[in-house]
Amino acid sequence: MNQSMIDIHMQVMWNRLISVVEEQAQTLIRTAFSTSVREAGDLSAGVFDLEGRMLAQAVTGTPGHVNAMAESVAHFIADIGPDNIFEGDVYITNDPWKGTGHLHDITVVTPSFHHGKLVGYFASTAHVVDVGGRGFGPDAREVYEEGIFIPIMKFFERGELNRTLIHIVRNNVRENDKVVGDFYALAACNETGQRRLVDMLTEFNLPDLSTIGGFILKHSREATLERLKNLPHGSWNYSLDLDGYDEPVHLAAKLSIGPDGVVVDFDGTSGMSKFGINVPLVYAKAYACYGIKCVVAPEIPNNAASLEPFEVVAPEGCILNAKRPAPVAVRHVLGHFVPDLVLGALHQALPGQVPAEGASALWNLHMSVRPVSDQIGGKGAEILMFNSGGTGARATLDGLNATAFPSGVHTMPIEATENVGPVIIWRKELREGSGGAGAQRGGLGQMIEIEAAEGFSFRFSAMFDRLGHPARGREGGLSGTAGAVALDDGTVLKGKGLQFVPEGRRLVLSLPGGGGYGDPAHRPADAIEHDLKHGYITEEQAEAYGRSRTKGGEA
Repeated sequence: MNQSMIDIHMQVMWNRLISVVEEQAQTLIRTAFSTSVREAGDLSAGVFDLEGRMLAQAVTGTPGHVNAMAESVAHFIADIGPDNIFEGDVYITNDPWKGTGHLHDITVVTPSFHHGKLVGYFASTAHVVDVGGRGFGPDAREVYEEGIFIPIMKFFERGELNRTLIHIVRNNVRENDKVVGDFYALAACNETGQRRLVDMLTEFNLPDLSTIGGFILKHSREATLERLKNLPHGSWNYSLDLDGYDEPVHLAAKLSIGPDGVVVDFDGTSGMSKFGINVPLVYAKAYACYGIKCVVAPEIPNNAASLEPFEVVAPEGCILNAKRPAPVAVRHVLGHFVPDLVLGALHQALPGQVPAEGASALWNLHMSVRPVSDQIGGKGAEILMFNSGGTGARATLDGLNATAFPSGVHTMPIEATENVGPVIIWRKELREGSGGAGAQRGGLGQMIEIEAAEGFSFRFSAMFDRLGHPARGREGGLSGTAGAVALDDGTVLKGKGLQFVPEGRRLVLSLPGGGGYGDPAHRPADAIEHDLKHGYITEEQAEAYGRSRTKGGEA
């Protein structure tokens, strides 16, 4: 067989391996108990070689989970010990520093055997609805307050369940059936990957993953380095100021591009917070690499070799390199801004290829719904709801409305949220006029109104940002509209922390919009008319566009 035929044969097997991990992820979605997994896709799945290097990831999933999980499998191998790995084993952790950044993410790793020989590993991660402690929110002062911490350990050993682990978990979380159910769903999805991999190895008469794995890593590394050679080489700086918890947070990055790699340095970033908005470096690195890949190498498959040329460093103890026992429960808030931070520096190197800033951080809402009286029928519930603001406009296209970038999770359907607890969502619609003006308009945020059902009230943990620091535009584009949190009687609430919504009152969330791109004077008249017709902008904004166009001499 000549080299061309060998390469085609390898590419077929590579594509097959991606289908294996995609089926792995779909199994998790079909069997998960938590709405964040089965409805929003807050998960990851992948296959790894004997050294713990990621060979392929499922298309389904979030970059924070996938790229952090890419580092975690090596920790599993080291902590379990190569001599303690057996067929029928399943391993588990939610260690924020060896997993994916906070206790709510459960990572499960399963060794894969073929003909009695260890050939690799399958790993998956899912966000569970509760891990005990204070609940999902930023109010804790140490990780010990945030919930149960499961070090890397065996969930199954040689097929035997670790009943002690399950007993401890059941007695430390509020929604024990859902959480334990998700543990089993994660193990099941890895088992699906294992079975499909054995089918593939048998079909292609392969003894293990070494041949296809070597091909994947070699070609991915070469393709990424080829892209880097063709980029401008040098260093660029960018910074973001964000709401933080009790005081604003400053994020800074220096991006250095050379022919052999990219280095992101977070020197100059604020120190750790007293509250749970801190970010373990593994999570900040995951999103920094994702931001780079979105522009530099979006078509190159995401694996250990394509991530290898990207190095991320940060001063120890800064808010993007938090050390244990720092509270990290809502690490996603600042973590989701890391791509905007990196892209801001990339824009200087590659003008015209980087979008404006967006809402970025998910507006996750965790509600603890309880009866107002013991005499009222029905029980309380823990409800997690994911919501997204608008993305930044691109050089040639408007921003996306109510879309989760960079996380990539889906917005949860109202019906799914109302089905898991006594809440009513009265309003969920695009927020008129929230996208920043520009030649290309920023994406719109949302308006959401939520009330507990009759006889119930709820506490909620706010973990929102861009209330005081809206998304900035690029190249003359204007900022998007800032977010807001209030009750329907006008009472202004905080953007972060545990708060209360009494019976009969509605929580009103006004999600931020993305920044605009380019001078608003250059926006075509038909685009303005389209926006006005569909309620994307107000009459006043349309008139402002008109004045801008007249001033620019284009009316």
